[in-house]
Amino acid sequence: MLLITSELLVLVLAIVQAEAGWIDWNYFGLLSLFVQWTTLTSAALICLLRQWLARLTVARATLSIVTIVLLDVFAFSLFADSVLHPQAGVAVWQGIAKKLLLALLIVLMVLRYFYLQHQWQQQREAEMQSHLTALQARIQPHFLFNSMNTIASLIAVNPDQAEEAVLDLSELFRASLRTVDQLIPLNQELDLCQRYLAIEALRLGDRLTLEWAIGPGLETQAIPPLSLQPLVENAIYHGIQPRPDGGTVRIEAQSRGDFVYLMVQNPIPDQNDRQHEGNRMALANIRLRLQALFGAPAVLKQSHHNDIYTVTLRLPRQSANSQPATDQRS
Repeated sequence: MLLITSELLVLVLAIVQAEAGWIDWNYFGLLSLFVQWTTLTSAALICLLRQWLARLTVARATLSIVTIVLLDVFAFSLFADSVLHPQAGVAVWQGIAKKLLLALLIVLMVLRYFYLQHQWQQQREAEMQSHLTALQARIQPHFLFNSMNTIASLIAVNPDQAEEAVLDLSELFRASLRTVDQLIPLNQELDLCQRYLAIEALRLGDRLTLEWAIGPGLETQAIPPLSLQPLVENAIYHGIQPRPDGGTVRIEAQSRGDFVYLMVQNPIPDQNDRQHEGNRMALANIRLRLQALFGAPAVLKQSHHNDIYTVTLRLPRQSANSQPATDQRS
């Protein structure tokens, strides 16, 4: 961008300077050589010093960059004039002063542009983080009251099982309230699913059957927190709970090429069920977070086939930065 912008500036100056015709090509060639050398060497010096510049305040960094560019322009101006005008005079020093003034104006405009770009990027990242936090904060498991009733009924007959259920419930809500992590390893999300299903198994008993098909090597796959667990929750809430005989929930994760596919399957829920609106809200919420974090490569879609409702997540293959949790699936 610097090379193209500087060359366009040279072109404009060559057109303005030309006394006859469109462009003074001799002037254009000499000025291009001078501007490109100063641009490349100044950019190289600034890049070499960027770690030191990053520790300075904006004002001091600006002053340092301006000083570097002006010294570079001054050095090349002296060299160019010593070649083109061996005998220095007042006109030569006036020409150098004009070059320094022009370089000062240009570098200040460029720095202002980059500063505004940086401010805009920070604002955009802050808005995106706020948006993701708001989306994640809205994901609250609606099985709280059923879980508490189940735990209360277990306290007298099986206190150990009730204690495990309380721990599982606390981990689920701790995850729903933790809005710092944008991506977590897949096996942490699977652990949350396992904790949720352990609580629901206490309530549903033999009506709930589980099938796991998790491919190898996917433990550290990056996934937004609380993106798979709500799909499992919807499968229970809309596919298993309304059915007197229950059904099977299948959770599958497979790697294909550059993508990882996650699928949650359950029997087709009653289309007249008014609670189905909550299912659409959860899917829209997860889709928004996937688009915000991964962009177009991430896809969420649902389908019906042979009385089976399937929700599929497609994620780009990448590892999460955080350490994976211990997989507690049986």
